[in-house]
Formats: sequence, C-alpha cells, structure tokens
Amino acid sequence: MDAHQRSLNAVECSALSGKLSKTKSQKHDSQSQPSLYLTNAVFFGLFFSVAYFLLHRWREKIRTSTPLHVLTISEIVAVVSLIASFFYLMAFFGIGFILHPFAASRAIQYDEEDEAEIDKTTGSCLVGFAPKLPLLPPKTAVKKVAPASVTLQLSSDDEEVVQAVVSGSIPSYSLESKLGDCRRAAAIRNQAVERVTGKSLEGLPIENFDYDSILGQCCEMPIGFVQIPVGVAGPLLLDGKEFTVPMATTEGCLVASTNRGCKAIYVSGGASAVVLRDGMTRAPVVRFI
Repeated sequence: MDAHQRSLNAVECSALSGKLSKTKSQKHDSQSQPSLYLTNAVFFGLFFSVAYFLLHRWREKIRTSTPLHVLTISEIVAVVSLIASFFYLMAFFGIGFILHPFAASRAIQYDEEDEAEIDKTTGSCLVGFAPKLPLLPPKTAVKKVAPASVTLQLSSDDEEVVQAVVSGSIPSYSLESKLGDCRRAAAIRNQAVERVTGKSLEGLPIENFDYDSILGQCCEMPIGFVQIPVGVAGPLLLDGKEFTVPMATTEGCLVASTNRGCKAIYVSGGASAVVLRDGMTRAPVVRFI
C-alpha cells in the first residue's frame, strides 16, 4: 500500500512539473510575440526611412559639391541608426552568432526559473520515494580466439620476381601476363606490397579463390580477397517466372527491405521487364510504369 501511494505521488509530481513547465513556456511565448512584432516593425521602418534620408542628403551634397565625409549631427545619428537596424535585421533573419550569447543567457535564465518554480511547488513530493533500478545481468566471460596465421610459401623463383617488383624492374600490373598464373601473381604482388609498405597483410587470405575468373573483369592487381555475407531475397515474380535473388552486402536491412519489395511485387501480380536501350552509367537506372 505504501509503495503504491509513493508511485501515485511520483506520478502526480511529474505531471505537475510538466504542467508548470508548459504553462511557463506558454506565458513567455504569449508575452514575447507582441513585443517581437512591434520591435520588428520599428526596426524595418527605421532602416528604410534612415536609408532614404541618407541617400537624399548625399544626393544634395553631390549637387552642391559638398564633401561626403563632412557629416552633420543629424547625419551621424542617421548612420548609427542605419547600422543598428541593419545588425538587428540580419540577426533576426538568420545570423545566429550575433545574438547567440544573449539567447543562451536567456535560455539559462528561463531554465533556472522553471527549476526554482518546480522545486518550490513539488519539492516535498518525492520525499521517501526511491525507485528500484532493474538488476543488470551477470557478466559472462568471452574467450577470445586468435585468428589463424597463414604464411605464404614462395619458391626461389617467386622471390626473384618479388624483388624485381619491389625494385620496379617488373611492373606490378603485368604479373598475370608475364607469369601466366593469376593465383601466383596475386601471391607475389601481396608479398611485394608488404615489403614496400612495411605493413603485414597476414589477415588477407590468398588461397581458395579463382583469380582467373576476375582477370580483365572486375578487379585489377589483386592481392587477396575478403569474405562478404550473402543473403537471399524473394521469390521475385518477373515476366511470369519466379527468381530467388542472392545479395552480397554488409548493409543492414538491405536484404530485408528488398525481400519486402519482392513480396509486394508478387502480391500485386508480378513485374514485367523491358529493355528500352543499352548504355553505360555509374548506377542502375530503372523505369517504372
């Protein structure tokens, strides 16, 4: 019963605090809007009237051959008013750094007033109320497994080729054509990069990849390969046939969103594909009808 009463007391206090804060902000807004409109109207009128006055005075000085730098008291006041109104209007229409210190100090003042009002009104509401935090789950020890190290074994002939690539006598891009073995060229290039940069490429695998399949296709001067997770989306109903779409990606939710799109196309009766023309572009272009 006591705990239930304390929880009700805390809820009433939070509701009262929110109500006071909302009432305070509405009061500030309602008080500041009329004065803000009046201030803007005054500075707009001041800016254009002073600008017209100065242009008229300078036109008279040009007609009478009077030096422009010789100013009367009225002209000095007009110049000061023009500069002041200009800075105010620029600050009001987007240059926040001019009034930033003043806005920050006013925000801090409003926050302090709100906190003082809330503490004054609801200071005794939370006496004796101590919320219980949920217990954290016990920590489990995770055993770290070191990655298996793979060391490339190069023959004496390969070592000579590596030295030639490092020295620059053999271009790195011509290894496949000179050696006739794409896997051997990738291994030699891998070792040459290690020796030139002084950085280890031990975590980049070389074996179990068909380097002949990418020669002249999608990657030049390979030094290894990386593993990318492959998801599946579908079935995609296209031209009356169902297709299962594999997607290799590391972008979260990409396969899931594609799968939802395939489902929407399937439910709506499928899609039809028409080739309008062939061309070259950086990204796929799809036209929906």
